[in-house]
Amino acid sequence: MSRFASLVALLLGAAAATGFAPLDWWPVTLIAVAAWLWLVHDAASLKQALWRGWAFGVGHFSVNDNWIQHAFTYQDKMPHWLGYAAPIALALYLAVYPAIAAGLAWKFASARAVGNATARPDARFALVAGAAWIATEYLRSTMFTGYAWDPLGVIWVAVLPVARATAWIGTYALSGLTIVAAGALLLLALRRWRLAAIVAVATAAIALVNIDFQVTAAIPSPTTPRVRVVQPNLGLEARAGADYDETSFRALLGLSGTPGAVPRLIVWPEGALGYLLEDGYPPQYYWESTPAFVRMRIAARLGPKDVLLTGGDGLIFDASDKLTMATNSIFAVDGRGQLRGRYDKAHLVPYGEYLPLRSILGPLGLARLVPGDVDFRPGPGPLNITLPGFGAVGGQVCYEIVFSGQVVDPEHRPAILFNPSNDAWFGSWGPPQHLAQARMRAIEEGLPILRSTPTGISAVIAADGRLLGTVPPHQAGAIEVTMPLPLPPTLFSRAGNWMAGLIAGLLVALAVAIARRSH
Repeated sequence: MSRFASLVALLLGAAAATGFAPLDWWPVTLIAVAAWLWLVHDAASLKQALWRGWAFGVGHFSVNDNWIQHAFTYQDKMPHWLGYAAPIALALYLAVYPAIAAGLAWKFASARAVGNATARPDARFALVAGAAWIATEYLRSTMFTGYAWDPLGVIWVAVLPVARATAWIGTYALSGLTIVAAGALLLLALRRWRLAAIVAVATAAIALVNIDFQVTAAIPSPTTPRVRVVQPNLGLEARAGADYDETSFRALLGLSGTPGAVPRLIVWPEGALGYLLEDGYPPQYYWESTPAFVRMRIAARLGPKDVLLTGGDGLIFDASDKLTMATNSIFAVDGRGQLRGRYDKAHLVPYGEYLPLRSILGPLGLARLVPGDVDFRPGPGPLNITLPGFGAVGGQVCYEIVFSGQVVDPEHRPAILFNPSNDAWFGSWGPPQHLAQARMRAIEEGLPILRSTPTGISAVIAADGRLLGTVPPHQAGAIEVTMPLPLPPTLFSRAGNWMAGLIAGLLVALAVAIARRSH
């Protein structure tokens, strides 16, 4: 019976993954989590509860992270078959966190833990399960460099008024409340109405409060700056061509539009610009075009008050001019062809941008997924590039945008965030999931976000999570709109993930109060 229950938990975890983009079947997620909570509560021992939590996680993360397989098809130094094993291998580790959540809920809130074999789930169990999920999901997002991809609360991007609760409590807290909602659904099936009624009323209230939560500031004047997001639609397979750098550069320039009466902030994606932009490197690294000439070609497309932000590489050399490391960066170029600032990605992807334990894994024939002979060096963390006419622009390169509470310089709040990414690695599931998580960051921080990717999905995201414009996958195009406005600082932007701890503590306090009242 226990093995059968673990198999069911595995299937429920897989079903729960369908609530995320691109499917957005969030009711399936709630039902699957509700059934899983029943299995956890029904466990005869802590060991069984842990196994059922772990099996759920294996199914969930194996399906949800299937896009990882796609990345291995672009690195010939890594065996392509490893791509099929990688999502499962990662899931075997990530499943530890749902296992711990299940164990905590069973140990501290299931009557089965004290020998009552006929007990049924109650509100106390649902509340403790929600608090345990918050704690373990936060740990998953921070331990061992962190893997913050698709926290459970992201399913609510499909129901935007509910997702907007993250402006107060953040994504991890919303994930815990999603567990509570699934627990209420379970109790409703058991004809226990009280928690379900409370959750239904609270959800409706949140939705009603947030349904008109939009940026309704002053109508833009004729001098309000504009933003233009470029998507060239050149995939990674095109890099094999000898003329890729020039072809990509011309595509980017061609989609950048023409100067107008108002300043424009033009953004290009990560991974599309093959040329170097910085001067001062050893001459042999300027094998195609000098940085000064590249910048002047860019400036020819810009008006005097326009600025371009683009993803690009920085190089780091030792005293003997030997290349030792690189940076994954954002560069700002103005209408005179001058560099106006730079941001270096801080949260690098292990095995993607650097190879952990290189001295051991390198001789085994393994390499990082991003081609290159040296590892990337991390930057110092969230920083702004201040641009005249546009204000402070925060940078978050690709994967960095998924880390809730870690995307903004807390001492210097920007007016807008720029998130260049290269989602061509991520198959058909990765790009919509990445966009959904960027929308959650916009809501949490009350800041608009510009997302530019080579192959999609590029977008302009309003500070309340709405999509003001997108370029669909595998299409070349650009979005040009009036520069979206920020909202006043949100509660979450001030308190950060202390709000997750607060909500977890309140759930535990309610569970304790219910337990005392029942005795």
